[in-house]
Amino acid sequence: MPFSVSWHTLLEHLDELPADATLITPLSHSRIHITDIQEHRVIVQFDESNEKRPLQRDQFETLYHQIQTANDGFDLDRLPPDADPYPAVLSVHPRFEIDEDAGVIAETDGPTTTQLADTAHEPDSNDDDRTEPDGLDVYSDALLLIDALERHDVTDLPDLETATLVNLYTLLSDVQRDANDFR
Repeated sequence: MPFSVSWHTLLEHLDELPADATLITPLSHSRIHITDIQEHRVIVQFDESNEKRPLQRDQFETLYHQIQTANDGFDLDRLPPDADPYPAVLSVHPRFEIDEDAGVIAETDGPTTTQLADTAHEPDSNDDDRTEPDGLDVYSDALLLIDALERHDVTDLPDLETATLVNLYTLLSDVQRDANDFR
C-alpha cells in the first residue's frame, strides 16, 4: 500500500478522535493531544509543557518506510531525538501498533491498539481530593469498619477467630456511639 493511502487513513482516524483524546508517547510516556490536522502535518501539544509541535508528513513517511523495511517492526530506540510523538500518532492508524515490551512499532494485518490513554479510570484532576471531616469520629470509624468487613467473610461468624470478632464488635460499637453523637 502506498504511503499516501496510509497517510489519508491516518488523517481520517485522527479526525475521528474526540477533542480530549490523549496519546501516550512510547519512550518518554509524555501525554500529547492532537490540536490540528492539516494535509501535510499534524500538530500536537504536550500536556506537561503546553508546547505545540508540528509533525510533518514527510517524517511520517520516513517512519513508514522504516517500518516497511524492518523484519519485526522498527526499533523505537532508533528514533531520532524529539521524534517520540510520531509513533504515538501513527499508532492511531488501524494497521500500526506499538509493542512497548518489544520496543517496536510494526505494521499488522488485523486490528490494533493505539497509544490512546485510557482516561475513563483516571480521577478527574479538577475534583477536590476527599478529606476527612474535622471533629467527625464516625467517619474514620466507619472507614475502619468497612475495611474490616471487606477483609473478613462475615457471612459465617462461627468460623471467625475470637480476635476478629472482638475487633468487629468494637468497631460496630464505635460507629454506633459516634453516629448517636453525630445525631
